[in-house]
Amino acid sequence: MKEPACTAPPDNFEKPLQDTEIKTTTCCMCACRCGIRVHLRDGQPLYIDGNPRHPLNQGVICAKGSAGLMKQFSPARLTQPLRRKAGAERGDGDFEPISWDEALSLLESRLRHVRATDPKQFAFFTGRDQMQALTGLFARQFGTPNYAAHGGMCSVNMAAGMIYSIGGSFWEFGGPDLDHAKLFVMIGTAEDHHSNPMKIALGKFRQRGGRFIAINPVRSGYAAIADEWIPIRPGTDGALFMALLHELIHAGLVDRAFLQRFTNAPQLVALDEGEREGLFAFDPGAGPAPDGRNPHNKLAWDQASNAVVVAYPQGVEPGRDLALEGHFTLPDGTRVAPAFQLLRERVAEATPDWAEALTGIPAARIRRLARELGETALRHGEALPIPWTDAWGQRHADVPLRPVAFHAMRGLAAHSNGFQTVRALSVLMSVLGTIDAPGGFRHKAPYPRHIVPNYRAFNDPDKLQPNTPLDAQPLGFPASPEELAVHADGTPLRIDHAFSWAYPLAVHGLLHNVIANAARGDPYRIDTLLIYMANMAWNSSMDPLEVRKALNARDASGEHCIPFVVVCDAFQSETVAYADLVLPDTTYLERHDAMSLLDRPISEFDGPMDSVRVPVLPPLAQCRPFQDVLVELASRLGFPLFTQADGSRKYADYADFIQRYEHQPGIGFLMGWRGEHGRELRGAPNPRQWEDYARNDCVFHHKLPAHMQYRRNWNRDYLDFGKAMGWRQRNCPIQLVLYADTLQTFRLAAQGKRPGRQPPDHLRERVAAWFDPLPFWAPPLEDGVSDARAFPLHAITQRPMAMYHSWDSQNAWLRQLHSRNALHVHPATARAAGVQDNGWCWVESRWGRVRCRLRCSEAVEPGTVWTWNAIGKAPGAWQLPAGADESREGFILNHLLSATLPLAEGPLANADPITGQAGWYDVRVRLRPCEPGEEGETAPKPATVPAPPGVLGVGAALRLLKARFAPGRSA
Repeated sequence: MKEPACTAPPDNFEKPLQDTEIKTTTCCMCACRCGIRVHLRDGQPLYIDGNPRHPLNQGVICAKGSAGLMKQFSPARLTQPLRRKAGAERGDGDFEPISWDEALSLLESRLRHVRATDPKQFAFFTGRDQMQALTGLFARQFGTPNYAAHGGMCSVNMAAGMIYSIGGSFWEFGGPDLDHAKLFVMIGTAEDHHSNPMKIALGKFRQRGGRFIAINPVRSGYAAIADEWIPIRPGTDGALFMALLHELIHAGLVDRAFLQRFTNAPQLVALDEGEREGLFAFDPGAGPAPDGRNPHNKLAWDQASNAVVVAYPQGVEPGRDLALEGHFTLPDGTRVAPAFQLLRERVAEATPDWAEALTGIPAARIRRLARELGETALRHGEALPIPWTDAWGQRHADVPLRPVAFHAMRGLAAHSNGFQTVRALSVLMSVLGTIDAPGGFRHKAPYPRHIVPNYRAFNDPDKLQPNTPLDAQPLGFPASPEELAVHADGTPLRIDHAFSWAYPLAVHGLLHNVIANAARGDPYRIDTLLIYMANMAWNSSMDPLEVRKALNARDASGEHCIPFVVVCDAFQSETVAYADLVLPDTTYLERHDAMSLLDRPISEFDGPMDSVRVPVLPPLAQCRPFQDVLVELASRLGFPLFTQADGSRKYADYADFIQRYEHQPGIGFLMGWRGEHGRELRGAPNPRQWEDYARNDCVFHHKLPAHMQYRRNWNRDYLDFGKAMGWRQRNCPIQLVLYADTLQTFRLAAQGKRPGRQPPDHLRERVAAWFDPLPFWAPPLEDGVSDARAFPLHAITQRPMAMYHSWDSQNAWLRQLHSRNALHVHPATARAAGVQDNGWCWVESRWGRVRCRLRCSEAVEPGTVWTWNAIGKAPGAWQLPAGADESREGFILNHLLSATLPLAEGPLANADPITGQAGWYDVRVRLRPCEPGEEGETAPKPATVPAPPGVLGVGAALRLLKARFAPGRSA
């Protein structure tokens, strides 16, 4: 093979690096949002490194972050607005370039008509963007409930399961305190989650001698450096947690004082059948019955006086000894038991032997793990000498250490049983007293939230009026059946069925339901679908080929079932080809962004933190920030918050909006440098706020005093501070929820024991079964419809550390690390299937099959097969060259999944019955070797994706790269 000729470097290649200019901003190569420095010479970017002054990543940068430069020069970049040609079929990619004025006028005209007639016919769904406060505000001002972001297909079970239990969650809202931990247990966590901060913390933890246990079907990423790897079968983590609770409670390894004061463990649950069955007993003389919005009028049994008392403040007075076990009778004859007694009864049969049969983890190892957790957390006398005052005014001299930290993510969440699994983990952490304790789980501002958070989702069909904003956000946290988004007959109000009886607590919406539902007209037809940053025609859908059919589906009159599809993205993807209108977005180096406390914060344990992005480079060609597009459309459409009283425009652009918009008086999207002089946390808009952030490395960090950094569910000073900052409406304590009475209200409705809203008859059994107020384990829904004998294996995916979703499928540097993937299988599993290492095989489910290469590895649980996700690409997508590895030897397991399951209740989403979380990791599969002649390329193989007009392309990308070193030459 002839080697390519060498070319001389550009004239100024040897120019000293001292001539470079450094600009700081915030990375957007994953969701960590690390601080970065972009080095430029003559205005051209040379390289990116970590910002050592940034409190989040402290100068550490990963492969993704340093490769951000190649996102800028991606051949797949879209550079101009496009309109599908008249008569062209969706998917053909047959577009014509149009101007921004034409694109905005077209969209404005269409949306104006929809808003003036039936606002819910506009559906706005986004992928893993980082500005959901703005996109949600746009939907609310438009007046459509049909809005959601990516959480429903990612980790809503983690967020909802923990927030409904402890008021916070892993990831942006809280995490493991490895600075004080002695034992760290990581469960179901891919190696790209919170990667740089986690790597920093985990490195220090190991250097201090901390013990690290990884529980996962696969030993990769972080688990590769664990002291011990405990393989587990997918979807059985909840059974493990129930068995651990069984052992801890049986051995008395629980923090009784913590449970008595800071949780609802001692609060009395009514046992008599009827309207109040399974709800907390209360004192009628002290006010109405407690519920998710007003949870504090509850009773407990004081063992010191052998009498019932108000749970608090009376129950937390000095000298009280609240019962955690036993059965009691109230003066009115009501039979009651403490919530902890019911938990004890629930886990009584969840023995390690029971869990071994489900999880594959030996019962003896489960017993040792429980003992290790309990003894490490409780049998020591260490505390931090930090005085603090609790919500009832009691002064505490110190904060006890609870040095057992957990971290879990999508491996727990992305199952149809994930909500109750996450609830079980939350209860496990609570009985050990680790919540917001040194060495345990710690919240990050603005968390913890109330339980239930004071965010009611829009749910009143009568208030859905033309040209009228919603009276609540499209997304929220239901506290009872009365807050569901349903019509009087129980049918869903939303196109994705979120907050319906099928998925009552779908707090992040169901992005994965939208296209199929809209194509079917279930529950109604829509007019316009706007998709931002979501590749729904490929890796973001469970059954991408079916989604493509839905996007192209036509009704009896020959019109598209979804009349108008708008796609906004920075890059050509499989989904762009199915758009009627394409809007080219900028990259993160070309725009303003706000990582807001109103959205997905980047706070640290020691205090609130937000950050921004500022433009480092001008937008390429005709690219325009989607944020600016939203502000422009909001202004054109006359949204009340975006216009003056006379109808004139209020904000010039997104940067102006962020600087001047106030969510509450003195509170905007950004907390830093507020007030006229930029010296306040809460104050009037500061006209120099962007400049203040830019001068301070684009990050603001307010460090709380030590006495406000722990026990924040009950820390009076922190609760007062949070109320003053607008994070909460009240400063009352946030008791941990071992027993979730909010769930019981839904169950009572399903059982017909509660007045008010009732579920449709075909969903009663489903709601009654899953809305148990105590955590439990049940097999994933797919286990009930796929024969385990015919399909004996579980199939899961993980994201490699050098990729985040499919964001960098086109990144030239990162493609060198991950341009192809294999199916990883335990050697014994491969032998049983008759497939050789490095051989080609078919992996089949009830729903589809994929042809791929197999690799043997002992770092995988024998009943599991796995691969990296989002590596495989359709030919031609992302401007990858013909014959690219991604389309020949790359594949996605999505073709093995079904978005709908044929359940007893009827066809419903392959999703958690509580939250609607997509059950990505529930599919059951089998393996068989390829026949001779079948090897060589992956399957299925969709049609080649055509290049749209104006896509940057390889030639132009190379010219731009050359201009980095020779700015005087034509690009």
